[in-house]
Amino acid sequence: MGRMGKKPNSFSIGIEEEYMIVDPETGELSSAVENIIKDGVDKLGNHITTEMLQCQVEVATPICESIHEARAQIIHARKVVHEVAQKHGLAIIAAGTHPFSKWANQNITERTRYLGLVTENKVLARQLLICGMHMHIGIDDDDLRIDLMNQLSYFCPHLLALSASSPFWEGYDTGLQSYRSVVFEALPRTGIPPMLRSWGDYMEYIDVAMKTNCIDEPTKIRWDLRPSPRYPTLEFRITDVCTKVDEAIAICALKVALVAKLLKLRRNNMSWRVYRKELIQENKWRAVRYGLNGKLLDLGKKKEVDAKKLIFELLTFVDDVLDEVGIREEVSYIQYILSTGNSADRQLRCFEKNGTMKSVVDQLIRETTEGVI
Repeated sequence: MGRMGKKPNSFSIGIEEEYMIVDPETGELSSAVENIIKDGVDKLGNHITTEMLQCQVEVATPICESIHEARAQIIHARKVVHEVAQKHGLAIIAAGTHPFSKWANQNITERTRYLGLVTENKVLARQLLICGMHMHIGIDDDDLRIDLMNQLSYFCPHLLALSASSPFWEGYDTGLQSYRSVVFEALPRTGIPPMLRSWGDYMEYIDVAMKTNCIDEPTKIRWDLRPSPRYPTLEFRITDVCTKVDEAIAICALKVALVAKLLKLRRNNMSWRVYRKELIQENKWRAVRYGLNGKLLDLGKKKEVDAKKLIFELLTFVDDVLDEVGIREEVSYIQYILSTGNSADRQLRCFEKNGTMKSVVDQLIRETTEGVI
């Protein structure tokens, strides 16, 4: 998966989404992944797979040369998984956490990788009843991947605020917008990545971590943004899974816009400033807590700014590359998210209006297939 696609100013990309399998009658999770995989593999091949728990399923697009292609692939994947689930009397939801089902009641998927994760991390692994969206952007040059990772870390909290879809946990209103982030950060080697000097610096870290038995392979480096251990890509891992396809594609298009903008600056011997990890982590906490409804730190100006205002300024920052990459329409949906709220906002409004967690699941079922069926 190389940086540039077949056309100028295009990027090879791949998107992975995790869904939860639910019984639409009760809203509870269902450990039916094996049936979903068995029936879905005919149409999705190896692009559908298991996840940590048997109530989860993961899909991945093939390598795509444009956001338009990725959108078609995500719609296809959601449609297939929805239809397969429906055949078994079930449904899928795209949300960072389930509103009320309990993690202790879920079955672990019997795979060496997941069983090893439980052995290694015990209850922290058992609690991974969470779903995210990962995106790969192909970048061939090793040092360039590290350079871009250093710069792009600053924008991770902005992306999380837009995608937040996990306000509830085991029937409890957490008061947070992305409780998924809290659950995941309990694992080691997570969070905002450190600033690295070069690819060699990263490989030295991997070497020491493996020699000292911190990890046995590089995928156990679980940063919010990382060089993919398997492909020549930069992998964004910060976001909750997006409930609506339009949200997912808009946020992925914004990631492409950010990469395109930083590469454009680089061609002009310029770059985005690299900020302290500790300050970016402060912004991540604010995104976790408030989503789009609080303030983020404008680290350049050293002051607090309304999150929506700061993200609007981000849209202005990338505006000059949107037409070059052909993603203006997709990125424009970000303004709709800013005006109407993210998935967490909608879930909270639904609960406030109807008073039941089941109504939230019903809404998530509808929104997950919006524009898909």
